[in-house]
Amino acid sequence: MDISRMNSKQIAMLLASGDVTSELITEIKADSRITVKRLAARYLQQQDAAKKEKIRLEAMYEYERSFLAQGCQMIAGVDEAGRGPLVGPVVTAAVILPPNLLIKGINDSKKLSAKQREELFHIISEKALAISYTEVSAATIDRINIYQATVAGMYESIKQLTIAPEAVLIDAVPLNKLTVPSQSIIKGDALSQAIAAASIIAKVTRDRLMDKLDEEYPQYGFARHKGYGTKEHLEAIKKYGPCPQHRQTFAPIKFGGYS
Repeated sequence: MDISRMNSKQIAMLLASGDVTSELITEIKADSRITVKRLAARYLQQQDAAKKEKIRLEAMYEYERSFLAQGCQMIAGVDEAGRGPLVGPVVTAAVILPPNLLIKGINDSKKLSAKQREELFHIISEKALAISYTEVSAATIDRINIYQATVAGMYESIKQLTIAPEAVLIDAVPLNKLTVPSQSIIKGDALSQAIAAASIIAKVTRDRLMDKLDEEYPQYGFARHKGYGTKEHLEAIKKYGPCPQHRQTFAPIKFGGYS
């Protein structure tokens, strides 16, 4: 193939086709045209990034791979969103992905932008074998405390899966009453793809709930801070008092720090 007879657009299309050999890259790099050299450099950068992403995803599948080796095919990941905010429910989610599926870009939901979470939410929703989520209300959180509300929500999310899991991976929280093999992993949403998928489902679901709550109580700015104790939120509580969806057992609401 004579690269010198091709323009930069043609070379770009050739690189995008995937039919690229090391000899071709060498020839393109040797081309004297600056635009062509840039195409080669960009292609090599993309290939390097793809290799690093594959390594990261393979590492995130270590816990799932261990259960697969034990004969467990239906592996659920479980996580929550909303333990820290002052208002609204805590949302738990459980997700079962097809065995050996690796989803590009998946990660702990806190490490992703809102746009990335939305995109991955749709991918997970399309590819997952089963998804469920549970909203545990502020009233329940006040009654049994946030930790017990999270535990209860996680059990309920697992129970509501349309496919019974053969193993469960959980972010941090031990679920000792499960009757199938399970493992609780500290910072599991960054170490297990299944847990990361659940964290994204839980986070996007809760953010959408907070957007709706913002329409009902626009004075608090819920759509912006999602209920966390930001300066804007605390000032709004001080000015307007708590709304019915605020967690009454959380400071500063519990201690009347808003008055």
